[in-house]
Amino acid sequence: MENIEVMKESKEIKFSIWRQRIGYGSSDFACNLIWQMISLYLLIFYTDVAGLSPVSCSLIFLIARLVDGVVDVLVGIAIDKTNTKWGKSRPYILFGAIPFAVFAALAFSVPNISDSGKFVYALVTYLLLSIAYSVVNVPMASILPALSADPNERTALASTRMIFSFVGATAVSYFGLRMIDFFGKGNPAAGYRIVMTIFGVIGCLIFFFTFFNTKERVREVQQEKVSIIKTLKSLSKNRPWIIFGTNILFMWTAFFIQSGALIYYFTYFVGSKSMAATVATIMASLPVLSNFFVTSISKKIGKRNLFSISSVVQVIGMLIIFIGGLNSTIIIAGVIVNALSFGLKQGIYFSMQADPIDYGEWKTGINAAGTLSAVNGFLGKVAMAVGGAISGLLLSYSGYVANAEQTHTALMAIQAMYIWIPLVLIIGSIITMSFYDLDKTYPKIRAELDEKNSVLEQRNLEEK
Repeated sequence: MENIEVMKESKEIKFSIWRQRIGYGSSDFACNLIWQMISLYLLIFYTDVAGLSPVSCSLIFLIARLVDGVVDVLVGIAIDKTNTKWGKSRPYILFGAIPFAVFAALAFSVPNISDSGKFVYALVTYLLLSIAYSVVNVPMASILPALSADPNERTALASTRMIFSFVGATAVSYFGLRMIDFFGKGNPAAGYRIVMTIFGVIGCLIFFFTFFNTKERVREVQQEKVSIIKTLKSLSKNRPWIIFGTNILFMWTAFFIQSGALIYYFTYFVGSKSMAATVATIMASLPVLSNFFVTSISKKIGKRNLFSISSVVQVIGMLIIFIGGLNSTIIIAGVIVNALSFGLKQGIYFSMQADPIDYGEWKTGINAAGTLSAVNGFLGKVAMAVGGAISGLLLSYSGYVANAEQTHTALMAIQAMYIWIPLVLIIGSIITMSFYDLDKTYPKIRAELDEKNSVLEQRNLEEK
């Protein structure tokens, strides 16, 4: 009888664990329905559909992302100050879902107004979408330390999130252009608007699912309230985070420049728009396979080492693409190498995010999960702003003309955007992460934090 009860309890625990993993992970499926559209298609939507100049696009990306970066920090600070029956992070996922869907559709719409009016409309709607994205995305990072105190379970949660992320990105990569053509019926502007409305509604419903299937189990022990200034100053003493934050700039600038250049590279440089959809699908789908091995590999070689090795392999994949020239077989081989290594790298990246938070609490006594996650988001937005600005300026000054045969200078600029600039930035990322050594001391730090929090919790109970 006891064995039956134990087995029943074990099944319930497993169900609870997987329910939360899927609930948490699916949120990134929702985000990537929009994120992948922005990464792959927003720049070319602006230049080739809305008719905006590349310089205007650079300005839009720069302004919107920098403003949005500040919003990230404000959302993070708000999360740290929030204390509800639902926890700190979950309320933002719940109440941010509907605005996220609405602004997704508006950002990919083209009003029938003047060119200057289109510029203002694009800037405002992109700003609003970015802000709405921050409201649902920053909590996805800040909530991870509260979902589990077990570092291996955190890696499993992050890996599940990445799997859903890649599934969402794959759906957009494979179906995106096809759906735009199908619903647009020769009118790409209408196609984009309808597709983004569909993706927005799906994303909204999934965020509701996430809210109801996650729980902030690791409650922060009540401590003395800390000012925002003191919280921000505490980050300067967090060496692992400083290194990790610097890496964010290298890693994500490379990603955004290459993602934004993908359609241009295969449409104009290689001369195959259909191949662009194939490559986008590979880059979104294959990382799912490698992500299954993130937890087991990181246990054996450490998180930092996995990140660095996968980055080196990614560089090799990009060199294969360059060597392939216009040979589709060699190009696809390079893309496969690139995709598999990126899956490992991104999977362990999101798992690593939670560790500097614990280090900061151990070092300074300040738990700044929301603020630190928000600053990470801000750095990511800076990377996106810089990447978008660089891409737009390169297209403008190389003489790019939408929907036309490109000059040699324009083609070289497109190649630089897709291969050389991202490659140099990834090397910068590898060098930066060579100084990250938190993996060695983290088990000791986590044990001391658990002991400290247990003592504080007991003290708080005695005072009550």
